[in-house]
Amino acid sequence: MTGRVVHFEIPAEDEERARNFYNAAFGWNIQPMPEMNYNIVMTTPSDDQGMPKEPGAINGGMFRREGELKTPIITLDVEDIDAALEKVGSLGGSTVEAKMAVGDMGFAAYFRDSEGNLMGLWQTAADSGG
Repeated sequence: MTGRVVHFEIPAEDEERARNFYNAAFGWNIQPMPEMNYNIVMTTPSDDQGMPKEPGAINGGMFRREGELKTPIITLDVEDIDAALEKVGSLGGSTVEAKMAVGDMGFAAYFRDSEGNLMGLWQTAADSGG
């Protein structure tokens, strides 16, 4: 199903401070990935691939606050990021960061909706057609 919420991201001025805060406040397991300038945020028990075991639960990420990425972001699953960004543009939204590869897992992009909210898109590598 396309358009479902699959991920969230939290920007931080001080990533270590933010990791400590969310771990202490909510018990989240946050794993730094310095090679990707990113932190994986596990909010719920997950399988070996990091996918939540509980239906409807989501995990997320954390990164250093910079540029346009200054507020928490909700990420939506789509089959084709390029087509989704085109549709967003036709409906009064705009592309903030175009499609980019995320390792071999898939692709991400960021857009602003018609109300100016920053949102994310995710396309799994299996859906990329190659």
